[in-house]
Amino acid sequence: MKATPLSNCERRFLLRAIEERKRLDGRQCYDYRNVRISFGADYGCCIVELGKTRVLAQVSCELVPPKPNRPTEGILFFNLELSPMAAPGFEPGRQSELLVKLNRLIERCLRNSKCVDTESLCIIAGEKVWQIRLDLHLLNHDGNIIDAASIAGIVALCHFRRPDVSVQGEEVTVYTPEERDPVPLSIHHMPVCVSFAFFQQGTYLLVDPSECEERVMDGLLVIAMNKHREICTIQSSGGIMLVKDQVLRCSKITAVKVAEITELIQKALENDQKVRKEGGKFGFAESIPNQKITAFKIERAAIDTNNVEEQAEEIIAKADPPSEVFAKPILHTPGTAQIGEGIENSWGDLEESEREEAAEEEGEIEAAAFECQKMETEDTSTMSETKKDEPIVLSDSEEEEVIILEPQEVPKKTRTQTNSKQENTSKKAFNKRRKKKRAAY
Repeated sequence: MKATPLSNCERRFLLRAIEERKRLDGRQCYDYRNVRISFGADYGCCIVELGKTRVLAQVSCELVPPKPNRPTEGILFFNLELSPMAAPGFEPGRQSELLVKLNRLIERCLRNSKCVDTESLCIIAGEKVWQIRLDLHLLNHDGNIIDAASIAGIVALCHFRRPDVSVQGEEVTVYTPEERDPVPLSIHHMPVCVSFAFFQQGTYLLVDPSECEERVMDGLLVIAMNKHREICTIQSSGGIMLVKDQVLRCSKITAVKVAEITELIQKALENDQKVRKEGGKFGFAESIPNQKITAFKIERAAIDTNNVEEQAEEIIAKADPPSEVFAKPILHTPGTAQIGEGIENSWGDLEESEREEAAEEEGEIEAAAFECQKMETEDTSTMSETKKDEPIVLSDSEEEEVIILEPQEVPKKTRTQTNSKQENTSKKAFNKRRKKKRAAY
């Protein structure tokens, strides 16, 4: 794991806070973070939250031949995965030193402690046994992975149900959950790991270190114990020398924490089993709280609805009287529109000037049209005179007669002149309208 190193200022700040017996999350030195357990829809699936550290556990099983040296015992397989989803420092597809150490700790905690009865997993000695596989996925890393993984592992094993099996001679029949109820695993005890972080060569001690505290700690002590105060495994790392009294003090703290966590696990299993029997809603969708993206939520304020009418009358009495408004919209001329409520319309004054402008424009357009008609009649008369003098050319083909007329350039010039006159008159009319509107405004 390649985590971003802390600066010297941050390191000094954390160590100074630990010397003053203070922690960033407000806990005391021996306090444990809140543990939350939620189960999935299938047996053997659960999520354990230790503060912000979150681990998903899933148990599966299959029939396999046993190991040659242990023909009457089932097989237990454990696998922990650290993905970049949990922390950016984790590299995918690579066995880091931290991952190897955590896998070995889990195996010693759950397999070497003999918490699962492996002989009950045997179906036919030397031929077929159950292989139980426990997969642990770290979803979010905020320190103390081993404690969260050990709790998730034992909870998933206790919650798991394997299919029922019947043996007739050499034939093995595996029944579905609809045919026969699944069978739970035989669990002797529940080992749980508790981690202790040491600072300044064992002078200061913290229980359940967070991710920031793990970066500045000098050593780590992990003790796996069950509620009967039996130590299943113990491991010290970091190269610090621990005194016998320190180890005994840690073991006493572990016994208290393990008893509390075991009681919490048993209550969670009982509640889930009760809900499944009663046919209620279960699974992650029901057990995990509704965590929305918009986390900022305003609580509903209590509103006193008493004496609402009296308060409203007082507010109305103290308020200023309303301004004068027109009951009906006043329309000076037909075809006009009223904008707003009670506002007198002043558009009628503008329409008179617009009508005068429209009348002037109509007169100018009529004069221009009359001049165009005169020019067109003159053009047609000149065209008729030229057509009389021109000869008619006939084609030599046997098809219909084709008359070819060659137009002269005179009518084109007159037509362009008339078009230019119309444009000049329209421009003059447009300029007059613009000047009148500017004068009006």
